[in-house]
Amino acid sequence: MSASVERATGIVSGDRRKTRDEVNERARLIAGGLAALGVKQGDSAGILMRNDIAFLESAYAVMSLGAYAVPINWHFKSDEVAYVMGDSGARALIGHAGLLHGLDGVVSADVTMLSLPAPPEIVAANRIDPALSLAARGTIDFDTWLAEQRPYDGPALPQPQNMIYTSGTTGHPKGVKRYAPTPEQSASMEAMRALIYGLKPGIRALLPGPLYHSAPNAFGLRAGRLCDLLVIMPRFDAEEFLRIIDQQKIDNVFMVPTMFTRLLKLPEHVRKSYDVSSLRHIIHAAAPCPADVKRAMIEWFGPVIYEFYGSTESGAVTFASSEDALKKPGTVGKISPGAELRFIGDDGRILPQGEIGEIYSRIAANPDFTYHNKPEKRAEIDRDGFITSGDVGYIDADGYVFICDRKRDMVISGGVNIYPAEIEAVLHGFSGVQDCAVFGIPDEEFGEALMAVVEPQPGARLDVASIREQLKLSLAGYKVPKHIDVQKNLPREDSGKIFKRRLRDPYWERAGRNI
Repeated sequence: MSASVERATGIVSGDRRKTRDEVNERARLIAGGLAALGVKQGDSAGILMRNDIAFLESAYAVMSLGAYAVPINWHFKSDEVAYVMGDSGARALIGHAGLLHGLDGVVSADVTMLSLPAPPEIVAANRIDPALSLAARGTIDFDTWLAEQRPYDGPALPQPQNMIYTSGTTGHPKGVKRYAPTPEQSASMEAMRALIYGLKPGIRALLPGPLYHSAPNAFGLRAGRLCDLLVIMPRFDAEEFLRIIDQQKIDNVFMVPTMFTRLLKLPEHVRKSYDVSSLRHIIHAAAPCPADVKRAMIEWFGPVIYEFYGSTESGAVTFASSEDALKKPGTVGKISPGAELRFIGDDGRILPQGEIGEIYSRIAANPDFTYHNKPEKRAEIDRDGFITSGDVGYIDADGYVFICDRKRDMVISGGVNIYPAEIEAVLHGFSGVQDCAVFGIPDEEFGEALMAVVEPQPGARLDVASIREQLKLSLAGYKVPKHIDVQKNLPREDSGKIFKRRLRDPYWERAGRNI
């Protein structure tokens, strides 16, 4: 048990704390400054920051103008940042100084780039070179600029959601531009978010995930406005996560499954050193969670683990409680209130319960969306008003939904459909396996062959022959990867998703083929 400390309120990052009034006041100043730069209703402004209170202030400011805040993945290289800025038509870019280096002459000269130094906790957590705290060429010092602005006092405008750019698994990322909601749609979305996120006045919330991602972004913006406390972690660290829960008596957290795995790998004496009994609602999404990992987390934290399945485009279309997860291991839950799902076969038929098909969904009460500048891409994923993110799955007789895999990740080997997620779930259960990715690579005989890349736990030694023999005990022979490789430090995003494309593409490029 850690020493007792004063319970904070407001929004906290490291040793810094701001009250909600202070955040709102600063957001009004930023909004006034952006309006003076010409940002108006329907326009866009970019945010290129690590997790910071200033991120929320900037997003609130842009939204108050009826404009779209565009969070940009801070891992992006300069050309990727420039693409998002150009595609979104953003008039301004607010960013941490170190992330703006190299953008002068790459981002359009019409864009005003506002630079603020990363605060101490972000510098420490990310081991940022102090030289990168200096303002980049072509930028304006944010604090100097802000001191010259007047608070925005214009009319209250309908606030659209932030325009999130998808991860770009194929080609350039696409901006999901949802229309500003009507009052009725706002009420419906409010009810859904209350169920999914569990956030309301009085809650003490913790956000360890990146604010540039869709669900953490929505969670953070909502928590910052509603909750007694929102603690923003500059970067996820397993023991620090437990310390914050213990010291601040956190009720509510948004997580991704990779964080579960890292927590479970802490030594037992470390795990027992912190009191987590205050937790009431942990919601996770963004990547598949192995059933054994979910079960272990429930055994540790109690029946406070919830999951939703959906996408930036669809919203949360299923919802699962801890009880659901224990009753139906592997499920992503039942269909959310107000949502509709269809499972479509390759021939276009709507499939009955138990049959695997591509998942299409809609929430009729949500405001519609388009892909910014790419309406044709929006049309490609639509079928009679239902949209798909390319996932394949089924619904069982009890109404529980299961995801088999991404349709584009499905491997067709010798004419047989194989779902890598099934194989990955088996690999996750092997001793010494930290993570894994299974995908298809070119094969002269079968068209595609299965490739498994396995990441060992620190200090573990994995033998390929042994892995193959273990897989044969659980899987049909045709599901055992023909190729297995052991690699450390698999490429991944902060969300925990492995960049399969980076692992897979070189094989197809060498074969002169694209998928």
